[in-house]
Amino acid sequence: MFARIRLVEVINRHKTYPKKKKKTMEVDKAVVVAQLQEVKRKSGKTYGQIAAEIGLTNVYVGQLLRRQAQLQPASAAALRAALPDLTDALVEEMKRPPMRSYDPRLVQEPAIYRLNEALMHFGESIKDIINEDFGDGIMSAIDFFCSIDKVKGVDGKERVVITFDGKFLPYTEQKTEHMVSRLKLQ
Repeated sequence: MFARIRLVEVINRHKTYPKKKKKTMEVDKAVVVAQLQEVKRKSGKTYGQIAAEIGLTNVYVGQLLRRQAQLQPASAAALRAALPDLTDALVEEMKRPPMRSYDPRLVQEPAIYRLNEALMHFGESIKDIINEDFGDGIMSAIDFFCSIDKVKGVDGKERVVITFDGKFLPYTEQKTEHMVSRLKLQ
């Protein structure tokens, strides 16, 4: 009897009128990305064609159209010329700092999975060569350029060339006399 009463209390406590769903950045982003992808599709242009028209890398154009990069005012007119169906609202949204994120399910997509696999497989050697050539540090993913090219291999088959061009960032020795927050400012 107690269990039945308790179950009824739980059910009654959760009976509520439907609430308006709050818009989240993720939902808003998904809507904007879908609209941007539709504009690209209607244009009939590839990322490479759009990139050539506006002077950006093909991957950066992809980042812009997926709201993973911010459209700079200097590039807005050229992008608008390349994609005439872009609305003022979409261009203004693209000028705002994006929420850079990804759907965790993305790694299940075979092309993404293989890229990840390649970086994991070659990662230690890449790190060793970076350290050997530059010293102890990392490649920036902020001061960074990325492009994809298609070339013919020596066997005549098509090959994918992915270029990561990032600024080298050395690790610093953490001396207290260089730590501004520890200096006594007068």
